[in-house]
Amino acid sequence: MQIRIYERQIPRDMLDGIQLVHQSVFEGDLLKEHKLHKPNLVAVIAIIHQQVAGFKLGYEMEDGMFYSWLGGVHPDYQRRGIAKELMTIQHRYCKEQGYQKMRTYSRNARKAMLILNIQAGFDVIATFIDEKGRHKIILEKDL
Repeated sequence: MQIRIYERQIPRDMLDGIQLVHQSVFEGDLLKEHKLHKPNLVAVIAIIHQQVAGFKLGYEMEDGMFYSWLGGVHPDYQRRGIAKELMTIQHRYCKEQGYQKMRTYSRNARKAMLILNIQAGFDVIATFIDEKGRHKIILEKDL
């Protein structure tokens, strides 16, 4: 497995691979549903056999806070520790860049990701109902 990190600009071939993984995990169109023009966008991408196997996207929220926004691993590559590896690399990168905290949102419906976040040292700090009526959990971690 090869890991690549991109800052601010993600090459088109990597975006296409991220889109395929996103569709397989979330069944949506990432490029149409979400704007990828975020402040200090960072993409951590796992490549296996020259294909995007998984990704982790995040961006700067406020001074010292990095938001781990969106990630997924293609079903063909799940249960191999790729999500954990992507998270570990993202957190290390953020710490090296001077961020003091990580924030992420999760949902009870995505238990595997919620458990991974808690195992990685995130604490639940709040919950809310989003505009689509889904219960969201806000988690934070000191770096």
